Amino acid sequence: MFPEVTAVLTPERPLVAVLDIGKTNAKVVVADPETGRELSSAVRPNAPLPDAPYRAIDADAIEAFVLAALAAAPDRARIGAIVPVAHGACAALADETHLVLPVMDYEEPALETVADAYRAERDPFALTGSPFVPLGLNLGRQLYFLETRFPQAFQTATRLLFWPQYWSWRLTGVATTEVTSAGCHTDLWSPAAAGFSPLAERRGWARLAPPLVGAGDVVGKISPAVAAATGLSPSVSVLSGIHDSNASFLRHRLARPAGDPFVVVSSGTWIILLASGIPSHGLDEAHDCLVNVDALGEPTPTARFMGGREYAAIAGDGAPNPTADDLDAVFAAGAMALPAFVATGGPFTGRTGEIRDAEGLSASGRAALASLYCALVTDVSLDLLGARGPVVIEGPFAENPLYPGLLAALREDPVMVSGDRAGTIGGALALAAPGRTPAPQLTPAVPIAPARLADYRRRWRAAVA
Repeated sequence: MFPEVTAVLTPERPLVAVLDIGKTNAKVVVADPETGRELSSAVRPNAPLPDAPYRAIDADAIEAFVLAALAAAPDRARIGAIVPVAHGACAALADETHLVLPVMDYEEPALETVADAYRAERDPFALTGSPFVPLGLNLGRQLYFLETRFPQAFQTATRLLFWPQYWSWRLTGVATTEVTSAGCHTDLWSPAAAGFSPLAERRGWARLAPPLVGAGDVVGKISPAVAAATGLSPSVSVLSGIHDSNASFLRHRLARPAGDPFVVVSSGTWIILLASGIPSHGLDEAHDCLVNVDALGEPTPTARFMGGREYAAIAGDGAPNPTADDLDAVFAAGAMALPAFVATGGPFTGRTGEIRDAEGLSASGRAALASLYCALVTDVSLDLLGARGPVVIEGPFAENPLYPGLLAALREDPVMVSGDRAGTIGGALALAAPGRTPAPQLTPAVPIAPARLADYRRRWRAAVA
C-alpha cells in the first residue's frame, strides 16, 4: 500500500520548499535536504475567514501567502520539490475545482450542538482508536455537522481532501488521500484494518476520498498557473504531504531500528506524544489517548494536550523565559497550576483549571509555573501510554529553559532535546530526499531539581487524582 519512496530531487535543483500549515501560523520554508539547513522562511499568522457561516479557515488567504512566499524565495530556481505539512482534524469539501463549503475550524462552538446525535453514529474506540473529543477534533463530527446543516452544498462535493492533500491538490490539480491525516483521530479510519471505518462507509464519506497514496509519493508537477504565479520551474514535483506531528515523528522512526521503543514529544500549540515499540491496544479513551497512523502505515499510540495554549493561559502572553531562580520561587511559594486550562482534549478533559498560591510570583515566575505544569502533564501522558525508551522533545518547548530538564527529572528513561526547532521541516525533507537527510541531532537534557521535584510531583498528582 505504501511503496518505497524514491528521491525526486536532482543535483541541479536540490532544495525543498515545505508548506507548514499549522493551526496558529502558516509557514513556507526553503531548505537544503543534504544539510537540513533552512535557507529562507516566511510566516503568516492564521486568521478566521470573515463572514463565514461558522468558524472557518481562510484557505484563500493562506494560498495567496504561499504563492507570494514561493515567488519571493531567494533560491526559488533551485527548488525541486514541494512538501505540504498540515495540522490534523481538518479537511476540505470540494468539487472538481473549488471548495463547496468553507474549511471548518475544529474550534467551532456550534459543533457541540450535534455532540449527542453524532456520538450515536460513531464507531467504538476499539475499532478506530479515535476517542470522542470536544468540538471538531473528531473530523467525523465536522462532516456530520456540515452534512446535516448544509445538505445542498454538501451534496455537491465530489472529493474529501484532508488538509495536507488539499494543498497538494491546489498546487497540482491531483487529488489524493494519505493515511497520517486520515488516521488522525478522525473517526474515519480503522488502523488495524488499514481502511476506512464503518462510519465513513455508512455515511458515504469514504466514497468522496481520492485514491490512497504514501505521504512521500509524488502526485504531480506544479500546475501552469502555479508556475506562472511563483516563477518556479514547471518541473517542480509536489508530494502528497503529511500530518504535522507525524512529520516530526518520521525522522526518528527512520533513524532507529524497527521495533525500538521511543517517544517523540512534538510541541507547539499542541504537545503531542507519539510512541513507537509499544502496543496500540489498551489505551484509555477517557484520557484522550488514541491511535494515530504513521507515514509507514503503522498504528502509533498517542497522547496529547494543548500545551502551548495552556502555557499561555498560565504564564500570560509574552511572558519572559523562566530561570532556575524562578523555579525556586515556585517551590518556595508552594504555587501549583492544576488542570485544565483549555477545553479541547487532553488527559484532564472536563476539569476546570486552577492556580494556587501564585500571587507573589513575577512574570517569569508564572512562566516557570507554566513550564512545570506542562512537564507534569507530559509525565502523566507518558505513563498513560506505558511509554518506554528515550523521549525526544521537538519544537518550541525544546527551547524552553526549564521544560526539558524538568521532564528529565520526572522520567527514568533518558530525555533528549532535538536541535530542530521545527521537526516538521526535517520530516518533510526526509520524505523528499529519503536516505539523504542528516540524522536528528539530539542533546541529553540535564535533570533540574530532582530532589524537590519528587515531593512536588507527589502532591500535584494527589491534587489532580
